Amino acid sequence: MLRVTLHYGIHFILPIIIGFLFFKKNRGIIILILLAGISIDVDHLLASPIFNPNRCSIGFHPLHGYLAIGLYLLLFAIKKTRVIGLALCLHIMADLVDCFLLRLNF
Repeated sequence: MLRVTLHYGIHFILPIIIGFLFFKKNRGIIILILLAGISIDVDHLLASPIFNPNRCSIGFHPLHGYLAIGLYLLLFAIKKTRVIGLALCLHIMADLVDCFLLRLNF
């Protein structure tokens, strides 16, 4: 239960909190962009089964690969793409937490 709560909390609640705390101007659109980071899960459609609760997404799915993560960090480092990079990095962070807790058998 802890694993699911943390994973989906980072995916859905943390972006809203970040939007409210750090983006006073254009808060609504920023929150939507941060929530849209979940869209990289489209790569799960390439896997069989599509959803496996005991599989770590990091390094398994193409948009969760190390090259893609490097691109997300680069997007975060560039001011014009920072919010998109943040959205993607938050998604990866949620999946990293999930992978960590999976290894601990939570």
